[in-house]
Amino acid sequence: MMKKTKQYYLDLEYGIATRELTNSEGGGILAYYTDLPHIAGDGANIEEAIADVKDAFACYLEVALKKGDDIKEPSHLMKTKRINITVPLYALEQIDKYAQSHNMNRSTFLVQSALKQVSL
Repeated sequence: MMKKTKQYYLDLEYGIATRELTNSEGGGILAYYTDLPHIAGDGANIEEAIADVKDAFACYLEVALKKGDDIKEPSHLMKTKRINITVPLYALEQIDKYAQSHNMNRSTFLVQSALKQVSL
């Protein structure tokens, strides 16, 4: 399995939302990750707020990786899509036998096997 580094997470396309802060909140712009709303930044304008939240995310990653915390990936990456593939029956039987002996389903096995090939 691929080791997920700080750079791995920084390269993912997380959604960032922004909103104007009221005068009582100090004014300016607030930016936060939609999948990680506890990570926020602010600035005088949108560009500054986004740069600030990205800096905060990088700091969060350093601490979370050091502690071994689970880091949530962008929710859009977790969506699935049904596909139709053609597999010879002898291969399907072997795939199912292997997957079952490793407590996984066919789809999980196929995805993990394919990712090993493309991550070379």
